[in-house]
Amino acid sequence: MYQWLKKHIDPICPLFAIVPLLACFGLNMLVYSGTMVLCADWYHYDLTTALDRAVPLVSEWMYIYFGCYLFWIANYILVARINRDNPKTFYRFVVTDMLSRVICGVFFIAFPTTNIRPEVTGEGFSVWLLRFLYHVDQPTNLFPSIHCLVSWLCYTGIRGRKEMPAWYRAFSCIFALLVVLSTQFTKQHYIADAIAGIALAEILFQINKRTSWYRVVQRFFTWINGKLFIWLKGVPREQES
Repeated sequence: MYQWLKKHIDPICPLFAIVPLLACFGLNMLVYSGTMVLCADWYHYDLTTALDRAVPLVSEWMYIYFGCYLFWIANYILVARINRDNPKTFYRFVVTDMLSRVICGVFFIAFPTTNIRPEVTGEGFSVWLLRFLYHVDQPTNLFPSIHCLVSWLCYTGIRGRKEMPAWYRAFSCIFALLVVLSTQFTKQHYIADAIAGIALAEILFQINKRTSWYRVVQRFFTWINGKLFIWLKGVPREQES
């Protein structure tokens, strides 16, 4: 099994990164869904401003809003790939991602937020997507915006990395900003959410570049990977920095 994974999966996503990336996803779901259930009956603040109300509802931005999920998957894997031989930088990214969700969870509990969604009118696929989004996603856990936060992390993770083509680095920045705009034109978030999401991502990214917090997380996942690879009857290459 390990040899098959090494041959077919490792070239796409380094094997040492799979468990940490899945852990990031799991923590995200736990924080977002868990706090939504926990705070369901609590008072929620509405931070909508006159500027937010002036932004029109444009259903076509749903393509960007949903398209960002593919952007997230691609860039998180790319961060792992370009740090294949330098895992400590990858684990700095993982720590940034996980710490950001913990902080988001604190905000979601200490300062629950909501907004009033507009009536969706019209026809077309983008309108159907918008109605679907409103049906499956409650207007809570808005501040900070995880959509904006993760999209900006996708950019910071490859920013300045010459292993990535300049055009893709530029695309990642532009697309991250388009995701921010999509949260506004779909009325999923207000402007304060977007600013807070980007600021949180950037601040934590800069802090983790200058600290050694990643070592604890790296040791933990290296231990997990070691146990997993032994179970798969294989031995991974050295992951220690």
